[in-house]
Amino acid sequence: MKRENQKCKILIIRDLLLETDEQHPLTVQDLIEKLRERGIEAERKSVTDDLLTLSDYGMDIESVAVGKRKGYYLASRTFEPAELKMLVDSVQAAKFLSPKKTMRLIKKLATLSSRGEAALLKRQLYLSDRGKTENESIFYNIDAIHGAIAEDREITFVYWQYDLGKKRVPRKNGARYRVSPFALVWDDEFYYLIAYDAADERIKHYRVDKMNRITIGETERQGKDVFSKIDMSAYTSRNFSMFAGEEADVVLDCDESVIGVIVDRFGTDVSVHPNEAGFTAFVRVAVSEQFFGWIAALGGAVRIRSPKPVRDGFIAHLDRVRSAHE
Repeated sequence: MKRENQKCKILIIRDLLLETDEQHPLTVQDLIEKLRERGIEAERKSVTDDLLTLSDYGMDIESVAVGKRKGYYLASRTFEPAELKMLVDSVQAAKFLSPKKTMRLIKKLATLSSRGEAALLKRQLYLSDRGKTENESIFYNIDAIHGAIAEDREITFVYWQYDLGKKRVPRKNGARYRVSPFALVWDDEFYYLIAYDAADERIKHYRVDKMNRITIGETERQGKDVFSKIDMSAYTSRNFSMFAGEEADVVLDCDESVIGVIVDRFGTDVSVHPNEAGFTAFVRVAVSEQFFGWIAALGGAVRIRSPKPVRDGFIAHLDRVRSAHE
């Protein structure tokens, strides 16, 4: 056992260095003592040689004065602290992750930082269960969908929703959905499957956290000709909150104050033309209640000029909302 541990000495030193930073260095004597705790006896020269070997291997090892000795630390690593904090924030915000999965992922991300930085990440952790999914099979779902896409196969699954008792119940009385998966997208803090429904001959969207018991079928995917014509980036910008609808070219008259909103929504390639009142934007959208809700939320700063059926549809949407509140 002792010989086996000796063979692992340089690997253990590497792991110890991964926990260091400039504020928490380790001297050679520190490393010797930590190795001894693991049943490994080491001399100063052998530890120093291992540090040189690890540096030659590519580890960015720097030294700093610790009293009269040198302390060694890892000066750079795969992820910078700010990058890890951004990833942790994204994991916390992701509604498609359950609280349990969220904590597990954040703990794994913390292992990519020094011990001091990991403690900072944990202190800045503000986890709320509000809006988090209850589906613990999210990772399995994502893996199964990617597998089906790679194997060019259809999938079947059970899709659920909440009832008035806030209980999860299967849609269609538990009948399995059958679709051809083509893409996974993250929109509005949820993961969505974009798939082709051969029975209805159209593209549909499904919340991945609401899918259960996914099975990869033997039938080859259908709808490839439809998806071959889709620019997925543009497609997701046209579908508000991933609610599908009939696509249309829409002309919007906008106040100058909302140029940032239009660019954020449709990208920098959106066609805009200045006018006396602000500007006119030419966009392609999937017309849906969610699109109308987005227009309404801008409080009159964006007006639908054309086409007339879309403008009339928006007015009808407002009438329905007003009528529901009378």
